[in-house]
Amino acid sequence: MLKNSSKKPQLQRFKISYMAMFLALVLLAISALPNLYPAKSWLHLSTTQSQQHSQQLLANTPSQKSVINFLNQHGFLVEQSIQVAKNSPSLNVLLQEPTKSAAAQQVLKSEFTQLNAKIVTHQTTPDWLQSLGLAPIKLGLDLNGGVLFVLDVDLVKAQQEQLDSAYEQTKTIIRDEKARGVRVQKNAHGFELHALPAAKSDLAAVQANVLKRFERLMATAHSQGNLTTVTFSFSEQGSNAFDKEVMSQTLTTLRGRIEELGITEAVTQRQGKQRIRIELPGVQDPSEAKRIIGATASLDFYQLKEIGGKNFNLQNGGSINLDPIAIFSGQHINNAHAGRDEWGKPLVQLSLDSQGGEAMSAFSKRNIGKPMATVYSEYYKNAKGEVVKKSEVINVANIAQHLSSQFSITNMQSPQAAQDLALLLRAGSLTAPVTIVQEQTIGPSLGADNIHNGLAALMLGMGITLAFMALWYRRLGLVANIALLLNLTALVGLMSLLPGVVLTLPGIAGLVLTIGMAVDTNVIIFERIKEERRKGRAPYQAIEQGYQQAFSTIFDANITTMITAIILYSIGYGPIKGFAITLALGLITSVFTGVYVSKALSQTLYLKLANKRGARA
Repeated sequence: MLKNSSKKPQLQRFKISYMAMFLALVLLAISALPNLYPAKSWLHLSTTQSQQHSQQLLANTPSQKSVINFLNQHGFLVEQSIQVAKNSPSLNVLLQEPTKSAAAQQVLKSEFTQLNAKIVTHQTTPDWLQSLGLAPIKLGLDLNGGVLFVLDVDLVKAQQEQLDSAYEQTKTIIRDEKARGVRVQKNAHGFELHALPAAKSDLAAVQANVLKRFERLMATAHSQGNLTTVTFSFSEQGSNAFDKEVMSQTLTTLRGRIEELGITEAVTQRQGKQRIRIELPGVQDPSEAKRIIGATASLDFYQLKEIGGKNFNLQNGGSINLDPIAIFSGQHINNAHAGRDEWGKPLVQLSLDSQGGEAMSAFSKRNIGKPMATVYSEYYKNAKGEVVKKSEVINVANIAQHLSSQFSITNMQSPQAAQDLALLLRAGSLTAPVTIVQEQTIGPSLGADNIHNGLAALMLGMGITLAFMALWYRRLGLVANIALLLNLTALVGLMSLLPGVVLTLPGIAGLVLTIGMAVDTNVIIFERIKEERRKGRAPYQAIEQGYQQAFSTIFDANITTMITAIILYSIGYGPIKGFAITLALGLITSVFTGVYVSKALSQTLYLKLANKRGARA
């Protein structure tokens, strides 16, 4: 009686563990299902925004039939076309070879200037899977095609801009403090203050004010005759902190710009000390992305100065003097939208954060009826290849009333200029100039070839492995093969489920490696089972002992490989990162299916065979 009662809880534990494993496998299999429905690239054709207001141009818009005939005649065979709405000029076109969508887009733009052609990705996953929030694995640049940018962030120029700003503000501080015996002068590494003996107290006040505003600067004082000199420059700690802040701000801004472009699967990461790597999978037209990502525009608002100040060029010619200290800068802009005023001229509507709104409110309240200038700054390379900052006043307007956190910039050159400025302001301006030092475009056809070849290698390796295990281990080989298929399904499901996982070509190599490691796990276990059988143990006991004795060896081997995968992920870029992710997740699923699921299958198989033999007896 005691023996039977002790078996009951054990059987219940087995049943619960089996049900938990079965439930986990079912959930992972369902999350893997969307990969059977690959996304398709459609061409979305519509009239431009300016043409939508012209009935005459709408009448001249090409018909759906003429567009389809044009595409077919030029070798872009149309598989399906859908008109967005009845009597609407908008049209969605699916080509028989979606990889040719970018080429078709260029041909359509050159032939039909009144049409705006965009490439839009549509999911083909069934609605019930989409309602569960499930989607296929995100494909990397080498599999999906797209564009790679490597940007160099000029940290030296950013530090110089900070020192120039400090120099300009120091001149204002000297005037505000009325420090008559103190003057400021630039030098090779920053700027310095010179003071006569009678002005030492004024020098101390100016120095304290400068260091309060610019905490990362350090002051070094020395005397030469009767003249006291205080030199300002970046401290080593301050320089490192400033560089780190600039890189962090640049990464955040670039990610914001990419989101504004509608690219949701981009990879943006720091590469080395001052470079940023941007991967844009699925982007077939890199021109717009390059124009927005590489833009270094910033916006600042200044008060006019009749006497003194800093000289700025006007956009339409001439120059004007402005206060060197901005009222507020573009970093306080929360939102920006392009629009038109009552005369139909393009403008940009701005919305400020609380700090910017307070600065604007206080300034406008004191200066109603006085002008305020909007300065647009951008970095560019001159004839010598040097990065130079160009600043010009794009707007000077009188403050007609007390403004708050919302106002408009008028007199924009064109609607496109207004849209670009609004996009850049929404995403944020860059505090340091960036230069595209590497650009690589991978066509979607090459990505499709990589997928085909990678999957072919995966299937070949898996087929040979399945055949070997079935021939060498017979019944246990059948268990290993089932566990191997479940492992691949679980790995694909897990990669689809996790939001940050991207499958790359080296990632497919990681899948192949995972299969090898999963089989290796079964080989270790099965050889231990054979040893136990040679010792005379019963099959069920041999299986139990084989799995128990092999676990520590398998655990140690997988832990060491997991450490390697973590190191690769932490220091690697792009494809290396993709390989590390696949390898790490593959280790988890290999242990799960190779040890726990395989053990459950082996025990179940033995029990069924034992029951059959008992029935025959």
